Amino acid sequence: MRLRVPPGAPAALKVLAAAAAAPAPVRPHLGGPAERPQSPAPELELRLELDSGTVLFSPNAICQYFYLCRGEEPTDLTTQWLEWEATELQPAVAAALYLRLVQGRAGPEALGLLQPLLAHLEQQLARSGTSHLAGDAASVADVVVWGSLFPVLQDQPSLPSELQVLRSWFGAVSALEPCRAAAALLPEAPRELRAHLARHPPHLPGPPREPQDEESPERALTDGDIAAAVEVWARGPAALPPPREPRTPVLPVEGERNVLITSALPYVNNVPHLGNIIGCVLSADTFARYSRLRGWQTLFVCGTDEYGTATETRALQEGLSPRQLCDRYHALHADIYAWFRISFDHFGRTTTPLQTSIAQDIFQRLLARGFLLQDTLEQLRCERCGRYLADRFVEGTCPCCGYGEARGDQCDRCGKLINAVELQNPQCKLCRGTPVVTPTQHLFLDLPKLEGRLEAWLERTWAAGEWTANARHITRTWLRDGLKPRCITRDLTWGTPVPLDGFHDKVFYVWFDAPIGYLSITADYTEHWERWWKNPQQVELYNFMAKDNVPFHSVVFPCSLLGADDNYTLVNHLIATEYLNYEDGKFSKSRGVGVFGDMAKDTGIPADVWRFYLLYLRPEGQDSAFCWADLMLKNNSELLNNLGNFINRAGMFVCKFFGGAVPAMALTAEDQRLLARVTLEMRRYHQLMERVRLRDALRCVLGISRHGNQYIQVNEPWKRIKGDERDRQRAGTVTGVAVNLAAALAALLQPFVPGVSAAIQAQLRIPPERCGLGPGLTCTLPAGHRVGTVSPLFQKLEPEQVEALRQRFGGGQAKEPPPASAPPPAPNTPAAPGDPKLIQELTEQVAQQGNLVRQLKAAQVEKAQVDAQVAKLLELKRQLALAEGRSPEVPKGKRKK
Repeated sequence: MRLRVPPGAPAALKVLAAAAAAPAPVRPHLGGPAERPQSPAPELELRLELDSGTVLFSPNAICQYFYLCRGEEPTDLTTQWLEWEATELQPAVAAALYLRLVQGRAGPEALGLLQPLLAHLEQQLARSGTSHLAGDAASVADVVVWGSLFPVLQDQPSLPSELQVLRSWFGAVSALEPCRAAAALLPEAPRELRAHLARHPPHLPGPPREPQDEESPERALTDGDIAAAVEVWARGPAALPPPREPRTPVLPVEGERNVLITSALPYVNNVPHLGNIIGCVLSADTFARYSRLRGWQTLFVCGTDEYGTATETRALQEGLSPRQLCDRYHALHADIYAWFRISFDHFGRTTTPLQTSIAQDIFQRLLARGFLLQDTLEQLRCERCGRYLADRFVEGTCPCCGYGEARGDQCDRCGKLINAVELQNPQCKLCRGTPVVTPTQHLFLDLPKLEGRLEAWLERTWAAGEWTANARHITRTWLRDGLKPRCITRDLTWGTPVPLDGFHDKVFYVWFDAPIGYLSITADYTEHWERWWKNPQQVELYNFMAKDNVPFHSVVFPCSLLGADDNYTLVNHLIATEYLNYEDGKFSKSRGVGVFGDMAKDTGIPADVWRFYLLYLRPEGQDSAFCWADLMLKNNSELLNNLGNFINRAGMFVCKFFGGAVPAMALTAEDQRLLARVTLEMRRYHQLMERVRLRDALRCVLGISRHGNQYIQVNEPWKRIKGDERDRQRAGTVTGVAVNLAAALAALLQPFVPGVSAAIQAQLRIPPERCGLGPGLTCTLPAGHRVGTVSPLFQKLEPEQVEALRQRFGGGQAKEPPPASAPPPAPNTPAAPGDPKLIQELTEQVAQQGNLVRQLKAAQVEKAQVDAQVAKLLELKRQLALAEGRSPEVPKGKRKK
């Protein structure tokens, strides 16, 4: 392999350190001419050329590759640190170095830009109790973060005194041999870096926001920002995109942006819980609504995945035919998604003649091109049931981690994909009998033969598309381990028939067949389906799913379409979430734990509140957890006190003080700064939405609302309206600007809470042609515009109501029972005294619970609710004390008198 490092590349140090840590020596080529044409910046020219011909351009991907060569697989924690370094730390370091090296500003001033990030590092290191970022040993995360910080911190005699843990970590990593070797290779690094930054100045952030604002730091407003915002405001409705007439069917239009959106097909037997809803359909719906608001040609399809043994078995249990069962549950899914206001263009199903014809066509094309193999497969057969057992109907001990309740296709504990015959002590889940291994002939997709095509396609797609970090990581893991032929047939009757002699008694395996449902469901929507699915030149495809579905959408299905060689549209943007848990455990329909889709509407909580909270805690970078106390807190603080309060006040001022007509406005410098600030926030909103960072975009909207509340609070129009003519004019201007900001919020909120958005539009009587998303804050409601009746948008959630719901959906137990092979410890005995992993987990839980208690107290919620969470905090502290070998009765720092 060959590593090329151009002079002045900001990422050079971390890449060289990772290369020095590789098991085999890697000779870097420093300062040589770049070979990548039309590269706009040196950092993009840094590259690792593998012997296979593959070229890696991402510095963090290169670092990760070197550590993979050492046998160190990335963990969720190292992946999160690498993402944080790339999105948060790198831009701030570049700005700090620019101030110091190019503008010659003093070190403390440059270091000040990094202070919040350094404090975050200090806090995370202190919480973890480990000497490095991802454990007690140095990992790729340490090298990557160190490599970014070294140019800034190497000349600092000492970090601030309060950052003791960070100072110790930085010194320890700097002393590692790979890091010392990398620093020695770049004696001219400061000079070359200065030259690079002078040619490519970074964005310089302004002062950081107050702690309660969760978005990235604001930059200082310029005269240009203010002038541009005033110009957009003055254009009024003309600044908004023209409304589009809805067309049916929606089809791609040449020369326009055409967006095809799919949500992972829910299995028909499973009633979706909140985690399923946010992981797939709700995330996809939010982006689809945004895409339509932008005026893009947008088609959003989904449907129920209905074939397979699970359907056959459930039908037998309920005394129905598989078709009757699918009809019942398809209608249930459709009702749930309609209640959540999911705006499918078409919600179909996979049990259609179109599914059969399209799947069989792809199969025949793969067969004709030599991408299918025939082989004998050893499969578990239950003689008592008289049938071959689908993977999910076999249970046993995982051969990888020893978990005693692993399924026949995947272990829920370690996440490894396994074959059912590899399970130890297998059992039939239907009758609890012991199945026997029986040979049977099957067809396989020859993935190794398609691997080259797949890698070339991924390289192109990753360079241009938005793939979440977990989607890239999971896909790389599959490729690193080497692709293997994958069986595409099963010994079942309920499925798409295999059109090949000798296999007429078999059907296609669900993971070959189900993704083809996207195509057949589109074909059910329009006979012109090929304009979407055989048109990669004009169509952008977005796939939304949870992370467990990634390999089938990033490897298996693309290989099927690449092998079929019929100009299919392949995924451009693969958006995968982590998991949403429920309180302290997992959702479980059988145990009554968690809220499922058919139950949500019976809680009395509106659909848009559910949408808001699920999107607010969307598990984008790591797992998150639904918490009833937090739902109440976010509803009462963000929806009621922030968003609802601002919009209600703005509308009420128009009604109460100006007879229901928007007053005339004479903008002052203060008003113009508000326009500029909101316009910048709206630009950031668009950037986040286009990158499908939905959670951050929602928080950006809440930030705009906070600007509006502050604007009203500072200017006090309710007082000025009682003053002289000048004060009354000022009250009119503030009211007019505020109600126009409320109108803008209606558009910004539409992808997230469409019912609330429609209510705002109705109350303010915003004409349909003025409901679009503009480039900034526009005067869409001019002086004289009459608003309607203004009423509260949200209702307060009371502690008693929330506690009753928590008890109702608690199922009587909060956590999964431990495996039989690991009996629970005695009540007052720690499970593993001194276990660093256990201590780290408990320390993080104590910190999170402590933050929740502080938030509840700050929001002045009912004492009973606070007491319940305090009791939970004390119990976590007790467990932590036991794990650390301390007495839980007398915590550190306290003594009985």
